[in-house]
Amino acid sequence: MSPTPPFDLGQAHRWFSADFFNRTWGYLDQDELSCEDSERMLSAAHASLAHWQERDDATPQNLSIGYWQVSRVYAVLELGEMAHRYGVLSLLSAEDEPPFYRAYAHEALARAAKVAGNPERQREHFEKALRCAEEVADKDDRALLETDLVDLRP
Repeated sequence: MSPTPPFDLGQAHRWFSADFFNRTWGYLDQDELSCEDSERMLSAAHASLAHWQERDDATPQNLSIGYWQVSRVYAVLELGEMAHRYGVLSLLSAEDEPPFYRAYAHEALARAAKVAGNPERQREHFEKALRCAEEVADKDDRALLETDLVDLRP
């Protein structure tokens, strides 16, 4: 049995899930990553997801986003198998979520397939992401998604 922490654990998970998510974005926004940056980015993405998984208020939508971000990190690191694994988890979490989240899960799977050199799977998930994108009502969300899909067109 773990001892009771001397702080509000729920509040800590809320803070760290967001903080590590934002740190990960900081690395993803860089044009070039050193080996150290790559390791920190991967650790931050997993830390964010781990804290989300501990939150009482985590929804499937939140987890879908967390899995998506980990998948993106693995894709950036050109580790297609792991990018695929977390893309699948993103899609499973997004099953009953709005089309925006399902589209991004398919975007993750298309990106993983691209990294893995699987053009058939890339095309399949790219097309599914496009179909989901057509259902996204918010113009800004749809534009963001379409921008992320540009480099995945088979």
